[in-house]
Amino acid sequence: MRLLIIGSGGREHALAWKLAQSHQVSEIHMAPGNGATAGGNWSKPILNVPVAVDDIPGLIKHIQAAGIDFVVPGPELALVSGITDACAAIGVPCFGPDTLCARLEGSKIFAKEIMAESGVPTADYAVFSDHAAATAYVKAKNGPIVIKADGLAAGKGVVVAANAAEALEALDAMLLQKNIGEAASRVLLEETLNGEEVSLLAFCDGECAVPLPSAQDHKRVFDNDAGPNTGGMGAYSPAPLLPAEQGREICDLVITPILRTMKAKGHPFKGMLYAGLMFTPQGIKVLEYNTRFGDPECQPLLMRLDSDLLEIMQACVAGRLDEIQICYRPESAVCVVVSAEGYPGSYAKGMEISGLEDAEAAKNVAPGEIKVFQAGTKLENGKLLSSGGRVLGVTALGAGLREARDRAYAAIEKINMAKAHYRHDIGDKGLARS
Repeated sequence: MRLLIIGSGGREHALAWKLAQSHQVSEIHMAPGNGATAGGNWSKPILNVPVAVDDIPGLIKHIQAAGIDFVVPGPELALVSGITDACAAIGVPCFGPDTLCARLEGSKIFAKEIMAESGVPTADYAVFSDHAAATAYVKAKNGPIVIKADGLAAGKGVVVAANAAEALEALDAMLLQKNIGEAASRVLLEETLNGEEVSLLAFCDGECAVPLPSAQDHKRVFDNDAGPNTGGMGAYSPAPLLPAEQGREICDLVITPILRTMKAKGHPFKGMLYAGLMFTPQGIKVLEYNTRFGDPECQPLLMRLDSDLLEIMQACVAGRLDEIQICYRPESAVCVVVSAEGYPGSYAKGMEISGLEDAEAAKNVAPGEIKVFQAGTKLENGKLLSSGGRVLGVTALGAGLREARDRAYAAIEKINMAKAHYRHDIGDKGLARS
């Protein structure tokens, strides 16, 4: 079976690594892929294809020409752009929701409306397209508030303002200066929730939802959750904040109602539904939904997965998820993201990267229990170079969270890259709680 994985990040490297372990897979194509998928030692043939993730006609042309049997979109942009509908039109199964369901991530306002319709707990909010009206609302609230662009903004569409002045500055940038374009033609102003965040992902087949183990992401760029938000600086699983025995209960609260609503609209949700949760003094509330694997949550979760990922994805698409048994390794897993210094602002590219084999070959660690997933990398003249903000996701298994964390950081010490940055506290919240 030939697979096409769409994307170029650490999540897509992890998906390729896990899917290559399936006995059904004979070949993997990556669109566009990265330095890891351009070469290296793979158990199955792998090929990078120079097609952008939102070039739906180009992707369909390649799917047909290459005889692709199954499609796995990584980033939200491919899903929002309609890859699943386009694949359905040519009879090729695709692990991901259709275009309407993908709006749960593509439009924060649509997601809020569906949450309200489904009875899912979330923060209070108001919607604005007019700058003057939004400004008046912020001044009346006169306190902390969250400003969210309605559309996709590559991680730049959410500002957690500590006061009205910061909120007004964000509104000016989004609505007047158009700093993120049409993504902020409408904005959502949301009450600030206080508490601790955790991620709950679930495989979905339109009716049935099976939660994955919990994970906790670290969005801020610096230690102790300081600095601007990023695409994610690290994650670990499981998260003590959400014990395994509560996963099903929370899934029934925040995932299953969404499936019922979307099915009633004639658009059953099939694929991965990811709820970003906040544990507040008033109870659990949903911050947002993603309609794909999170990055970097994907990396530790797939390190722990002990079942055939392709079989699970096929069951989701076919509507028979209840027939599949999904198993996970009991160990903890930690992923620490190594970024380019300056990210998420301006940063240098083209730094040579070495030491990855040494990082994965630690003493007294079984093969495969440390994996360096590549994100912003490219292979040029036989050299591995950085090409993006988030460059590597150093991921390790361990008997417990502390061992997994220690292994990940020890592996980072063996990697050489100029102008590298990473947080030193990934997993600390879990250790403190446990």
